[in-house]
Amino acid sequence: MSKQYFENNPNLRKNEHKITLYYKQYLIDLTSDAGVFSKNTVDYGTNALLKSLVIAPHVKHILDVGCGYGPIGIAIAKDNPDALVDMIDVNERALELAKRNLVHNNITNANVFLSYAFQNVTKMYDLIVTNPPIRAGKKVVHEIFEGAFDHLNDKGELWVVIRKAQGAPSALEKIKTLFGKVNIVNRDKGYYIIQAIKNL
Repeated sequence: MSKQYFENNPNLRKNEHKITLYYKQYLIDLTSDAGVFSKNTVDYGTNALLKSLVIAPHVKHILDVGCGYGPIGIAIAKDNPDALVDMIDVNERALELAKRNLVHNNITNANVFLSYAFQNVTKMYDLIVTNPPIRAGKKVVHEIFEGAFDHLNDKGELWVVIRKAQGAPSALEKIKTLFGKVNIVNRDKGYYIIQAIKNL
């Protein structure tokens, strides 16, 4: 039985290739591989999230949950050199690629580490972003939302991209039970870009 991108399969044969992410004025070169999410191209949801995302100048601590090979975290770190970006995933191959992609793009303000949801996360953040692993199931996705709330500073923001067909309405309802203020910032070809603000 083949494993999903949110699982580890060290025996999976490598099939690396290059992807270019165009973000604002940046050309970001990424290496992808078999066994990681959206291995052939940066997926539409990730691009939609990056196009919609607005980061306030005071934001200094950022977390990318389910970073994969790194497109979101690397783009944010590149555009916000004064911020520190942490990037987490459960897929060890994806994490290794993310580390290599950081080095290749001369990113020095980001860290990559292994964590199932928020298990290994100890810090608090001003901003958390996620293109959540929908195929891991609703329980895991909801754990990410709950963990994000617990690890955000007051007035901190969670930004999520999720397709309507893959559960955006139920995700939105879950987020509303946690956060004081929730906005649908954009709808793009069936993808919802959701912003949630933590108010203590």
